[in-house]
Amino acid sequence: MADPVTSNAADQSRRPSATGQEAVDGLVRLLDLERIEEDIFRGLSPDIRSQRVFGGQVAGQALVAAGRTVDPDRQVHSLHSYFIRPGDPSIPIVYEVDRVRDGRSFSTRRVLAVQHGRAIFTLSASFQLVQDGIDHQESPPDVPAPDTLPTFQERYITSEKARAFYEGRPRPIDLRYIDDPPWERHRNGPREGGISRVWMKADGVLPDDPLLHLCVLTFASDMTLLDAVLARQGLAHNYDDINMASLDHAMWFERPFRADEWLLYAMQSPSASGGRGLATGRFFTESGRQVCSVVQEGMIRVGGRA
Repeated sequence: MADPVTSNAADQSRRPSATGQEAVDGLVRLLDLERIEEDIFRGLSPDIRSQRVFGGQVAGQALVAAGRTVDPDRQVHSLHSYFIRPGDPSIPIVYEVDRVRDGRSFSTRRVLAVQHGRAIFTLSASFQLVQDGIDHQESPPDVPAPDTLPTFQERYITSEKARAFYEGRPRPIDLRYIDDPPWERHRNGPREGGISRVWMKADGVLPDDPLLHLCVLTFASDMTLLDAVLARQGLAHNYDDINMASLDHAMWFERPFRADEWLLYAMQSPSASGGRGLATGRFFTESGRQVCSVVQEGMIRVGGRA
């Protein structure tokens, strides 16, 4: 497979953004890795203006690599990952899978993502045969329905600056903010607990591959989680000098779901210190079933405020 060619900024600025089914199909292709050797896969990055690879992309692709070495009757129930170095979007990422163990009920895989001969990301994932057992969950928050909320484009892409930034960037995930989005919080001050809630789903129809739906949610889960840290501090992208990067990311998949149906992402930030912020999140279906829990720590460096 040929290496992607990065177009110049002028060419990309004239390219319209892919949305809806076109963008979702692009995300499916992004997660469809090339097998180049037994337990070794190669993934590409979208041809957009970006200095580093989006963390959710690396995590989603790594989970695809792990899942393709496990029997399909075993579904991933948890993953734990570390972001080691920024990914280079101009070259492929090589994913090396270690088949740590296959037991009677559980399988464990470890994945190393490599660029320029160096590790950029590691992931450990555990897969389990479907089994019955005890069942309980917390109640979902009481929030407005997703169809009553403005789209991301209606709420954010309203200025020339925003349109220029998103020109040519595919948007396969439909985001509907319930609370003030991170670019508006500055005027409203800190939010108690860092509460941040969004509805999200793939902006089109996904194939009926359970692993793909898990990987799409892994991709999307990294998009807004650290916003909870900003919410608790009363910080906003458009007003404050903020440098953020994901350091680690953990997910527990608790019940079946489809990533092309609405999921409520309820996030908060319990702690921040030492230039790092911790955020937790839970995903609920529209019917109120909790399907996934997420924890992430990120580097949060703040310069002068506007």
